[in-house]
Amino acid sequence: MQSTMNSYQEDGYLILDGLLSPAECDELRLRMGEIVDQMDVPEHCRIQFSTNHDEQLKTQGNADYFITSGDKIRFFFEKGVFDDKGDFTVPKERSLNKIGHALHAYEPLYKTATHSPKIQGIAKKLGLKSPVILQSMYIFKQPGIGGEVTPHQDATFLHTEPLGRVMGVWIALEDATLDNGCLWFIPGSHNNGITRRMVRTPEGTHPLTDFVGREATYDNKLFIPAPVKKGGVVLIDGEVVHKSEQNASEKSRHVYTFHIMESQKTKWSPENWLQPTEELPFPDLYTK
Repeated sequence: MQSTMNSYQEDGYLILDGLLSPAECDELRLRMGEIVDQMDVPEHCRIQFSTNHDEQLKTQGNADYFITSGDKIRFFFEKGVFDDKGDFTVPKERSLNKIGHALHAYEPLYKTATHSPKIQGIAKKLGLKSPVILQSMYIFKQPGIGGEVTPHQDATFLHTEPLGRVMGVWIALEDATLDNGCLWFIPGSHNNGITRRMVRTPEGTHPLTDFVGREATYDNKLFIPAPVKKGGVVLIDGEVVHKSEQNASEKSRHVYTFHIMESQKTKWSPENWLQPTEELPFPDLYTK
């Protein structure tokens, strides 16, 4: 097992099979279906989600919905799923890009998955002393319209001092394949630092967030695909460069993912979009 963990340190990511059983995956998907079925999204919140630099800046008019979502469960949509009146152009269950960012706090099934003994065991094998949970998301990668996620580093959005204290935990609730938009990585790129940061702007100014720096240009030949079977997990170093292609297939690629941070001797940047609140401080990963 230690040699496996060593490969995470070397490559910046690691695939582990069988974190969840097929039944556990189906249970999480079923609960999400109920959440979507009960979804009532205010008109002004019907925004699309993008990781593209320029598009992120263009959609900042509704950034308050995003920037205050760290202790809530909120809805973010794919491109082109609303008409000019804000009505759905597709069935609403096929409209969503993701739901975030506090499923781990308010949804019992997702809380159980996040704090599972297997997850805690992985964190301990990696030597994490005081890991806390930063955020969680359910990503749909809808068939046919599931958008591309451009090359990026999670530390752009979740910045710590020193760097290297954040890890993504990406759990495949369905097979993630080359056809339906699996992740791609540049192995070892977590050793090169970051070139872009998303930061809060001073209070009272607009937009509410901005970017410092630009994403580097990456050679597509350097990316390695990381398909994973249903129930498997991908561990993602906060600085490793990764992406996913548009899902042009007829199969979705549902994922439950969350980020943890080693809080010991770590400073969480006050400029990050995501901040702990009185209602939801970052919860400890290790629970009995």
